[in-house]
This record gives sequence, structure tokens and C-alpha cells, in this order.
Amino acid sequence: MRILIKNIKQLVQVWDENPIQIAGTKMNKLPMIEDAWLAIEDGKFVDYGQMADWQGISDWRGLEVIDADGKVVMPLWVDSHTHTVFAGTREGEFVDRINGLSYEEIASRGGGILNSADKLGALEENQLFEESLERSRKLIKMGTGALEIKSGYGLSMESELKMLRVIKKLKETLPIPVKSTFLGAHAVPANFKNNKQGYMDEVINSMLPRIAEEGLADYIDIFTEKGYFDLDDTKRVMEAGLKFGMKSKIHVNQFNAIGGIPLAVQNNALSVDHLEVLSAEDLASLNGSSTIPVALPSCSFFLNIPYTPVHDLMNADLPLALATDYNPGSTPSGNMNFVVSLACIKMKMTPEQAINAATVNAAAAMETSSQSGSITMGQAANFFISEKITSYHYLPYSFGENSIESVYVNGELQS
Repeated sequence: MRILIKNIKQLVQVWDENPIQIAGTKMNKLPMIEDAWLAIEDGKFVDYGQMADWQGISDWRGLEVIDADGKVVMPLWVDSHTHTVFAGTREGEFVDRINGLSYEEIASRGGGILNSADKLGALEENQLFEESLERSRKLIKMGTGALEIKSGYGLSMESELKMLRVIKKLKETLPIPVKSTFLGAHAVPANFKNNKQGYMDEVINSMLPRIAEEGLADYIDIFTEKGYFDLDDTKRVMEAGLKFGMKSKIHVNQFNAIGGIPLAVQNNALSVDHLEVLSAEDLASLNGSSTIPVALPSCSFFLNIPYTPVHDLMNADLPLALATDYNPGSTPSGNMNFVVSLACIKMKMTPEQAINAATVNAAAAMETSSQSGSITMGQAANFFISEKITSYHYLPYSFGENSIESVYVNGELQS
């Protein structure tokens, strides 16, 4: 099938060659063509340019023509950090926080991750898949074109396998790239309450080999934080994952800086995620590394905790990615449009910086750069067409408004 989109007000994130990542001050620029056209064939971008230079089409057979007059065309968002597979909601804890309880206090009473683990353990795998599939399809309609999904609400062999099998089935069912991450070390389950090392042995020596044998995870993760898992635990998990070919993507520096970022960099982690707290040592360790910092502003918004100091990262000439952290406890929203708005409103990122972080750099943080994050010839035609708007700046400006008119994955309209 061939598609021609003409009269595009702004064709955004256009590259001659596939970008891998954008760092520092380079994030201030966003490649764009005004009054543009875009050609798609067999589900891939094949050509683009300005309308003034368009020579016309000689063969109109089998060609769908879309007039995008007054509309913006952009690559779909990339969400490199989610917990999209979960069972049930936790609005009770939402009310508890309103009434003054902290995230840590709720967790100490059996809430938080342990609450989600109990609910997931009771849910049949088929039902978990159907609920997760519906959730994921909603994300695609909101403009998400690549998705990383973590386990971590299982906290037992049976339930972690259940989650990862659901993610694998989502990979096979959804039209977008999906990556899976084993997060068995998300919290210490109740039956190991006074035996964290026993649970770590279970994660590394029992769960991980079984997960690797079934090919259920692309990456491995751990929640490196006071009251959860320490640096020794983190090192064990990363080293164990590498033995099975799994790079690490680490939850770190959400509430405290305890040395997790330098350790992650030393072990060639693909990304370090959260980073609401950053030290000078953290920034120095990231400089020159291949590890990508990932900010999760909607988590900060929902928990009312500090936002990642993104300008410290960009001023250090580092790349930065944005993601949702979609989960039932601390971020019950997978809306990347809102994340981009928050980045601009609360973290003072420019629209150009935020869009680069939510497309090209986010794709780098889940290794889907060849499939998503930009409009590059030969790449999968995953993009959205906006409603009639004044410019791409309107997208983050109009927070809470759905300005996306249509979403295309592999050149096919998603209904």
C-alpha cells in the first residue's frame, strides 16, 4: 500500500540518517520541514520534502492521498519505562496519600508493590493478558509507538513467569515494538520479609535461569533504593543478567542517591531511570558512558516528589529520555502527551528538548532506534497526524487536550 500525505504544516523529527541519540545542547534543535509532503510504501517511510519542490506523482494507482493542511505530522512517542501489565488499581492508596501518608508509610503497611503483587497473584493469566492488551491499545491510540514493559508485581516464580508470558504475548499481538524487562527485585515479598538475601537467591538462581530458558526477558531491572535493595544486591542482579545476555535498566535515585548510578554505569546499564535526586558524582559517572538517563515526570506529579533536575543532565552534555512509569500505584497514566507537557511545564524543558527526549532518546533507551522515534527513510512508518493546530508547540502547551487526529503503525491507520 502507498500513502501520500501532502500540505503538512510541520513534518517534525525528520532525518536523512537514523539518529541514535541526541545529547546536551543538541537537544535544543528539532529537525523539521514546513509545508511538507511525506510518502509511505509497504509500511515504511520512503520519501519526503517541501511542497514547493514536489514534482507530482506519475502513477496514482493504489495511492491513498491524505491532505494534512494545517496539521503536524510526527513520529509516535516511545515509552521506555512502564509497568503496563498489572492487576487492579490502587486508588485507596491515592486517598491515603491525600490524608497524609507517605509512599514509604503505605509500603510499610503492606501497600504499594506488595498490594499489586497480591492482586496479580490472584488473577488468571488469560484475564491479565486481556486487561493488559486493552490498556496497551489505549496507549497506541494516544500516540505511543513503542513500549517497554516490566514484570515486578509477581514477586514469586509463578507470578513473575505469568507476567512475562503476558508481555511476550503482547509482543506477538501488538503492532508496535515491545520490550520486556524482568524486575523480580522490585520489592521483598511478605514470605521473605526477614530474609532479603534468601529472596535475592530466589531471583538470581531460580527465576532468572527459567526466564532466560523460555526467552521471556530482554532486560533485567532492580529497585535500588533505601528500604528496598542496596548496591550489593544491584551488582548481583546486573552481573547475573549479563550472564544470560540481559542488559540492565535500573530504577535508581527516586528518593535517595546511594551510589546506584555509578554502579550501573560501571556495569554498562542501558539506562538509569527516575533520577529525582542527583549528585555531582552521579553526573560525573554518566559523562562519557553509554548509559541513558530517563526521567519520569508523571511519577513526580502524582507522588508530589521532586522532578528530575534535567538541566543538570543536559548541561553536562548528556542525553535525556522521558517515559511514563505507567503503573497502578505511583503513575496510573500512560499518556506520553501529558509527560511531554509536564517536562515543559514543571521541568522547564523546551518543546524541542521534550520531543527529542520522548522520541529519539527514548528509542535509544529501549534499543528500538531502527524502528521508532524518528521519520527516516526506510524506517517503519509509525507516526501521528495532529488536528489542525498552530504549531508543534501547541502539543505540550495544551496539556490534557487530545490533539492527535489519527495514529498510523507500519503505515496502517489504527482505529
